[in-house]
Amino acid sequence: MIYKIKNTIYSIILWPIWYAYLIIILPIFLIFIIFVSKEYFHYFLRPMSYFFCLFGGQRLKVYGEIPDPKSGPYLYLMNHESLFDHFAIGRHIKHYVTAIAKFEQFKYPLWGHVAKYYGVEPIDRSNTKKAIKSLKKVETEIIKNKISFLIAPEGTRSKDGSLGEFKKGAFHVAKNTGVTIIPVGLLGAYNAKNINDWRISPGSLITVFGDPIYKSEYETLDVAELSSVVQTKISELIDN
Repeated sequence: MIYKIKNTIYSIILWPIWYAYLIIILPIFLIFIIFVSKEYFHYFLRPMSYFFCLFGGQRLKVYGEIPDPKSGPYLYLMNHESLFDHFAIGRHIKHYVTAIAKFEQFKYPLWGHVAKYYGVEPIDRSNTKKAIKSLKKVETEIIKNKISFLIAPEGTRSKDGSLGEFKKGAFHVAKNTGVTIIPVGLLGAYNAKNINDWRISPGSLITVFGDPIYKSEYETLDVAELSSVVQTKISELIDN
């Protein structure tokens, strides 16, 4: 009971600070990404992500080897626990990386414009044909433009903090492009702000980068086998 009361008080304080930060920083970031080349986006995104988490009461920690920007592109595959996830990871990646996001996010004022100009690929999970078309665009970006992507194979945030069933889309992308896969484990995000509770719980967000999985290691695997391998590796990252 005391824990819930403390988190309620923290949340009443933190939510206004967090929203005020977004209202200030997002227009500035939007102007930045409209006029600056994508290769420089991370110079703004990394500190922005840090303060996004800080004003949400979160300290950031990282373990493992952060991928070399010169050796990409990469397909970062992560577990998905919270609204903090992409920012916790984005703080540490030292090159341009984008993501896929449900198309509904592009309808949000300001946020939708930021996502569009940043290069986030919208996906309609309720429409298979449209979803496949979006993934094909991702494949083109990886092959033609050497763009790295961050994808949560679960497709949505965990409702109980456990690692959910993986969708196949990200692994079709890997098989069709031969991109280097980077498993990423996130710890602490579910406790920080989960989908079932409006409150924020101050704490630590831990990002663990796993060893790269190269094309030569998975080219003989089918999609289901590759999904199983990556799920096991992410599970090991968050359990150890």
